[in-house]
Amino acid sequence: MAKMKFNGFVDSIRGSVGGLVVRKGRRGKYTLSNKPDFTELTPSEAQAAQRKVFGQAVDYGKSVMADPDKLAFYKGLAEQKDMPAFSLCVADYLNPPSMDDLDLSAYEGKVGDSILITTHDDIGVVRVNVELTRTDGTNIEKGQAVELGIGNWAYIATVPVAAGTDIFIEANAFDRPGSKTVCSANPTVGMN
Repeated sequence: MAKMKFNGFVDSIRGSVGGLVVRKGRRGKYTLSNKPDFTELTPSEAQAAQRKVFGQAVDYGKSVMADPDKLAFYKGLAEQKDMPAFSLCVADYLNPPSMDDLDLSAYEGKVGDSILITTHDDIGVVRVNVELTRTDGTNIEKGQAVELGIGNWAYIATVPVAAGTDIFIEANAFDRPGSKTVCSANPTVGMN
């Protein structure tokens, strides 16, 4: 491996030429080495899966760049974060939303009761769907939660459920790229 020194004429160098590559290492020292050859390496299943997901993220970024309305949103946010809009789109795709446990403290099975949901996402959650079913799978009700503030949502019950009934509640939160996270609870109504 060769070592290089720079004078006032050449300030920096990077990239590759032929089969050689120039790298800037720690402490600002440059090295010249053979270009790595990965042609005979087969990626593991996990690597192949990650490459596929990253490819989908790049495709999402390209689709946003081609849509003026979506691009306007990401460009504004990218300027605030001092990063390229395309990179922000890819990062948004790769970071799905998350959700805290459902807050059932205000739900007693009455019409107008609230199921409170707290979501987290680097760019923001755009929709939360909630479904209530009986434990045998029979649908009680379903619909969209209302956003109360950034990351805080409330689903308002529209169907009464008798106290003592075992139910299943599922909330699905979606971000702009369509990534989803699911949170569920299996309460007995009126036993909070």
